[in-house]
Amino acid sequence: MNEIKKAVVLSSGGLDSTTVLAMAADQGFEIYSLSFAYGQRHDFELQAAEKVAVAMGIKRHLIARVDLGSVGGSALTADIAVPKSRSESTMSAEIPVTYVPARNTIFLSYALAWAEVLGAWDIFIGVNAVDYSGYPDCRPEYIQAFETMANLATKAAVEGQGHMTIHTPLIQMTKAQIIQAGTALGVDYGITHSCYDPAPDGRACGCCDACILRKNGFAAAGITDPTPYAG
Repeated sequence: MNEIKKAVVLSSGGLDSTTVLAMAADQGFEIYSLSFAYGQRHDFELQAAEKVAVAMGIKRHLIARVDLGSVGGSALTADIAVPKSRSESTMSAEIPVTYVPARNTIFLSYALAWAEVLGAWDIFIGVNAVDYSGYPDCRPEYIQAFETMANLATKAAVEGQGHMTIHTPLIQMTKAQIIQAGTALGVDYGITHSCYDPAPDGRACGCCDACILRKNGFAAAGITDPTPYAG
């Protein structure tokens, strides 16, 4: 009997992480998805993550609670305006205020802890270094550094039971390529949520950085965008 391959997949309920879930499942992994209530402005993305977990038949979906709202410093966790109607060149010119301090480091650390408990040697994260909005913790060198640390910091790795691998299948893909890949794997993007500043009813604002990248991605992919936009 073949041993079950387990993977922890970070799931925000967004387009990228949902595509990664589909990719990991397609590679034969038993999926454990991990989302975070971290003090973000709204919980629509967590609702989307739960819908995605059900739709994809995930083995277990865990929502961890981390109070990054008490730290602040980001338009996603504090009373700071979310940038709107910016060009992609403007988005990438500097690290934007939607950057959440050390978020991916914290999230990956939780994923690492859960993976060690589960006996999983694979962690998937949907970071992207092509269409990414200036985030330092979405770069290949950051991921490589974290993987090195993971294999120095865990009991299982130090005892030689295996090697922890951080998978970033989207890191060199454009948003259009991501959407095309996910569509080929049957991803229902209509249940995902990307918007930084949604309307009270959950509809995407249509003009924050995340919405613009999403809109442009569907247009470039030649695929109809199923997202309900407020404007």
